[in-house]
Amino acid sequence: MKKKPFILITNDDGIYASGLKHLWTTLVDYADLAIIAPEIEQSGMGLAITLRQPLLSEPVVWEKKTPAWKVNGTPADCVRLGLSVLLKDKPDLIVSGINRGSNPGRNILYSGTVGGVIEGALRNVPGIAFSCADFQSPNYQAVEHFIVPMIEHLFEHPLPNGTFLNVNFPEVVPARGIKLARQGMGYWIESTQERKHPEGHSYYWLGGKWLHHQEHEESDVYLLQQGYAAVVPIHVSDWTDLHFLNHHKERFDRHFSEKT
Repeated sequence: MKKKPFILITNDDGIYASGLKHLWTTLVDYADLAIIAPEIEQSGMGLAITLRQPLLSEPVVWEKKTPAWKVNGTPADCVRLGLSVLLKDKPDLIVSGINRGSNPGRNILYSGTVGGVIEGALRNVPGIAFSCADFQSPNYQAVEHFIVPMIEHLFEHPLPNGTFLNVNFPEVVPARGIKLARQGMGYWIESTQERKHPEGHSYYWLGGKWLHHQEHEESDVYLLQQGYAAVVPIHVSDWTDLHFLNHHKERFDRHFSEKT
């Protein structure tokens, strides 16, 4: 009998979020699962980790005896605790989501959904982050049938170390199809509102609005607008700007050697 893969599930919407339950339902017969997720929503936390308070993990009773824990921290905290303490075996894959709201373009820098799989990718554990563009009424059930085939394809064609997949489903599902894409340029910027506290001082809500760019036709942002699901391979092992390094290193080093 073929051994089932071992998959760790996390998210940033919290362990009781509907998207995580749909992800578990989709994968429970396909793989051996464990769940480690924040006890409350951690959207926008990116790759943040908890340093100034103790982390607590509490077992959660889950269906079909799936081992599950809730953590009073971020998605990255959950993965760190899982890989270093809670799990006896290293997972074959980390899957995050299904997020309520999209994470295309440069939003990945802020996304807790993506942060969880980045933490795994930095430790050479491959991962996939799943998000639905419809924030108000995401149709998780309509995207479930895409998930196992995508994971099967990943196992058949393994990712390089340090690479993960960022998957976004469009607002209208079923999608027109699935496209391997490049990362778009757009992202949410602040739309700051200043308000007055009863004591007289100002306070602020950063809010958000979409910052549009001229998007490449193969970008995830563009493809989502056309009704496709977009899958972007993101590499995090080496973020060095090699063009700058190669063209400026000699001059830079010479300049500062003369100063010292």
